[in-house]
Amino acid sequence: MKYALITGASKGIGKAMAEILASKKNNLLLVARSADLLEALAQTLKKQYQIEADWLSVDFTEAGAANKIHQWCLNKNYSLDILINNAGYGLSGPFENYSAKEHTDMMQVNMNVLVELCSLFLPDLKTAQKSHILNIASSAAYQAVPGLSLYAASKAFVLSFGRGLQYELRHTNVRVTTICPGGTETDFANRANLNEKARKAGEKLNMSANEVARIAIDTMLAGKTEKITGFINQLGAAFVWLLPKILVEKTAAGIYSQD
Repeated sequence: MKYALITGASKGIGKAMAEILASKKNNLLLVARSADLLEALAQTLKKQYQIEADWLSVDFTEAGAANKIHQWCLNKNYSLDILINNAGYGLSGPFENYSAKEHTDMMQVNMNVLVELCSLFLPDLKTAQKSHILNIASSAAYQAVPGLSLYAASKAFVLSFGRGLQYELRHTNVRVTTICPGGTETDFANRANLNEKARKAGEKLNMSANEVARIAIDTMLAGKTEKITGFINQLGAAFVWLLPKILVEKTAAGIYSQD
C-alpha cells in the first residue's frame, strides 16, 4: 500500500490538496503542527472517501523534524508514491527587524526540511511504479523582493532545486514538480505580518486555496516540471524577466515596504 505524504496539511493549500487526493482514492499521511486540525481532517477524509489516513504533529523549526517524519513512516511501515512539500512561512518587513534565529527558522522550514525529506524518501519513492515529488514555491521565486528578501530567496532556492532534481531524475520513475503560486486566500498575510498596502494589492489578484491546489495536483500528475498559477502571475513573471531588475525591485519595495 502506498501513501501520499503532505506537509503543511492542516489548512490552506495543503488541506485542499489532501481533499483532492483523497477524492482520487489516495491514502494520506498528513503532517503539520496542529494536532487537533490534523486529526479532524484525517478522520473526515477516511470516512468520506473510504481511504487510509494518518497524521503526525511536527514543529518544522526544530532540528531533526524531517528525521522524525521519516522514522514515523518506517516504524509504521508506510511507503510513499507521492511526497508533497507544502510547509512554509514568511517574514515581511526590513531584514534587520528580525533576529538571526527567526531567519534561520524560516530557512529551516522553507528549505532545509524540504531537502531533507526529498533525500530521506527518494529511495522509497523509487520503489513505486510511478511516483511524484511536489514542492510548493512562490511567484516571488522569480525576483528579489525588498520587504520579503529572505522569503523570496528561499522560494528561489526551492524552484532551482526542484528543476535541478527533476533533470537528475529524468530517467527514473520519479517526477519532480515545482508549483509557484501568487497571492492565495490563506492565512499567509497574517502570519507574515504584511502591511495594508501589500494586503490590498494581493486581494485584487488572490486565487482560492482550492483553485491553487487543483492546479498543483493536476500539474504534478501530468509530470510537468514547473507551473506558475494564474495568468496574471505568469504575466508578472514574464515582465520580471524583461524589465531591468532595479525597476522590478523598486516596484516590489513600494508594495512590501513597511514605511
